[in-house]
Amino acid sequence: MKRILILFLFFSVNLLMGADTIPTVNLSLSTPDSPQQLVTSLNLLVVLTILVLAPSIIFIGTSFLRLIIVFSFLRQALGTQQMPPNQVLVSLALILTFFIMEPIAKDAYEVSVKPYLAEEIGYQEAFEKGIQPFKAFMVRNTREKDLALFFRIRNLDNPQNIEDVPITVAVPAFIISELKTAFQIGFLLYLPFLVIDMVVASVLMSMGMMMLPPVMISLPFKLLIFVLVDGWNLLVGNLVASFN
Repeated sequence: MKRILILFLFFSVNLLMGADTIPTVNLSLSTPDSPQQLVTSLNLLVVLTILVLAPSIIFIGTSFLRLIIVFSFLRQALGTQQMPPNQVLVSLALILTFFIMEPIAKDAYEVSVKPYLAEEIGYQEAFEKGIQPFKAFMVRNTREKDLALFFRIRNLDNPQNIEDVPITVAVPAFIISELKTAFQIGFLLYLPFLVIDMVVASVLMSMGMMMLPPVMISLPFKLLIFVLVDGWNLLVGNLVASFN
């Protein structure tokens, strides 16, 4: 987990700043005497901004987005209101994200951060090598249609391999592809529970019990079925296996 956090902070700084070196931090307040001092001050501002946006940067380039959306759909399909709580769903999605991304983070750490800390390669080379495993993960889990959309927007030539896909194209394409996949899974989750709701509502109407909310009757049956089929095991197992 520590390696993943170090990697994302390491790559996020370079991606948003486009700098060859990490700026030094000087907390003194004074009027800049040269353009270089002004650039350093602006770099510090960018770094502080990145620290605030670090969680979002981590989430958009990993499996977290698909996981949290599917878990939210599941809770709505079950009709359990706020159970499990948001904190539980976010924690579960985050733990599964670290589990899924661990091999990728290890590869990036071995080829980029480790040799950089040993002063064997420069910062720019470390970034270029380290971002490749993450970019490959995003491209593998992105539909060609979504990649083509952003290539057309940028008026870029069709890529021949993963190296030809810019990270600025891979990230937005990955996000909208993950949204589509998560909504598809959510739709499939809704179907069996919707059938239960319809059956219960039909039975109540046939018995003339119009004032009794069908959700009150269907909720125990939905929970019972979900537990009997070991729903969490099936859902988490298939979600993890859905990532290439």
